[in-house]
Amino acid sequence: MRTAVCPGSFDPVTNGHIDVFARAAAVADRVIVAVLINKTKSSLFTVDERIEMLKEVVAPLGNVEVDAFHGLLVDYCQTHDVQAIVKGLRAVSDFDYELQMAQMNYRLAGVETLFVSTNPLYSYLSSSLVKEVAAYGGSVEGLLPHTVLGRLQDKLAQNRSA
Repeated sequence: MRTAVCPGSFDPVTNGHIDVFARAAAVADRVIVAVLINKTKSSLFTVDERIEMLKEVVAPLGNVEVDAFHGLLVDYCQTHDVQAIVKGLRAVSDFDYELQMAQMNYRLAGVETLFVSTNPLYSYLSSSLVKEVAAYGGSVEGLLPHTVLGRLQDKLAQNRSA
């Protein structure tokens, strides 16, 4: 069985992420969407909230599951018998960083990295940009799954009233 992992913070998950998950699911027997636990990074959503949202949006993809990890991705890959890391590339600037990571991951553990070019509909999209636009009242409808959009709006409203 070929297992791939799609790692990230997914704070929040966007339609661009889901596109990458679906494409990975089409070429791997099993795909794990792995949420990075980074205690030094400030996130809008908790790890548990991100996992819950991800489980909702990947439910239609029968061979995709959700998990969380901390530490080195290659250690997670070895522990979970993952053969490939799947990463979406939006622009050349993504490639420079991701290529270095891919080479290091291969050196450390022999884990391959597969790059998926982002669907042009989502090439400009990032979780950070979505959060910023939404925080200032801009419309991010169509950039996130509907359920995630509702949670984002609720979370931002909570933060404004706190």
